Amino acid sequence: MSFVILNNKTSAAPAPVPRVKKVYRKRLTQDQSQRIRRVVQTLFLLLNIYIGAAFLFFVRQFEQHDPQASIQRPAGVEGWLPIAGLMNLKAALLTGEFPVIHPAAMVLITTFLVMSLLFRKAFCGWLCPVGTLSEWLWKTGRMTFNGNVRLWRWIDIPLRSLKYILLGLFLWVVITMPVPDIQAFLHSNYGLIADVKMLNFFRYLSVSAAVFIGAAALLSMFIRNFWCRYLCPYGALMGLASLLSPLWIKRDPDKCIDCAKCAKACPAHLPVDTHLEVRSAECLGCMECVAVCPAEGALELSVLGSRPAGRKITEPVWLAIAIATLFLASVCVAKWTGHWDSPIPAHVYENLIPHAAEHDHP
Repeated sequence: MSFVILNNKTSAAPAPVPRVKKVYRKRLTQDQSQRIRRVVQTLFLLLNIYIGAAFLFFVRQFEQHDPQASIQRPAGVEGWLPIAGLMNLKAALLTGEFPVIHPAAMVLITTFLVMSLLFRKAFCGWLCPVGTLSEWLWKTGRMTFNGNVRLWRWIDIPLRSLKYILLGLFLWVVITMPVPDIQAFLHSNYGLIADVKMLNFFRYLSVSAAVFIGAAALLSMFIRNFWCRYLCPYGALMGLASLLSPLWIKRDPDKCIDCAKCAKACPAHLPVDTHLEVRSAECLGCMECVAVCPAEGALELSVLGSRPAGRKITEPVWLAIAIATLFLASVCVAKWTGHWDSPIPAHVYENLIPHAAEHDHP
């Protein structure tokens, strides 16, 4: 027996605490979450391409003064008008009346906010076409250049604040604008064709806008989700809403083998391997960390409370179905109740669209 001298007294040294060896249970089934997510992302991207093409043909028929114009305007294009959606949401909450102009914008932004409340930033990680393209870019860059660049923390944190600053500016404009002013703006010549103005921004890119978009795309190849992580105010709004979500990534330390593969795979660079629960506003709910985890049951997407009370979402297909159901149900209910299309007569479009460039200001 070994002895140590403490205060001139002889005593036995404390016995070492035995280390409990973890039992590594290798995952037996292949995770399908990323395959399912890619299908959902691709379908929603194709839907947006279809809506964009249909809207372009709708605008072109009025630009060409087609007397037999018959192409209908796809209301889904209002998903690209988040500011109009927030304005309508404020007016609806304060007046109790559903908006007439650009109602689909309010329906869609409300749907995506509810989606974030329920399923974290599922809109960003599963549906957003810009997020999908951004993800494809950084994954292409990773394969091409054998990795991505991670910015230093002292640069990363200030840059991440930019999207919240932009969000704050937009929210300040909406919150401080009186309801009569909101209604007057949306019924103005500018407000009626705000979607056309948005389309023309991309059709007739200025040199500065083209340089900015090109630079963002190039940086996205080297830095994971550059636009989404640092500049997207829409994603910032969804992230704040996701903080109230009951859906969390949870790690079981007894089953975790400390390989840190989850942290390396996380698009948001979250330290998944050192936290028991991931509640960050940056979490996309994409389940990439779960997909790469080699230990059975070590990492799960769970609902409500801590283990063992939490319920695991072991089948990502159910998450995909829930996201798709919420989106389709919102659109169908809005159409069925007559709160989807803007009742703008064709002659108004005929007068305004050919002169859209003249309405540069609200």
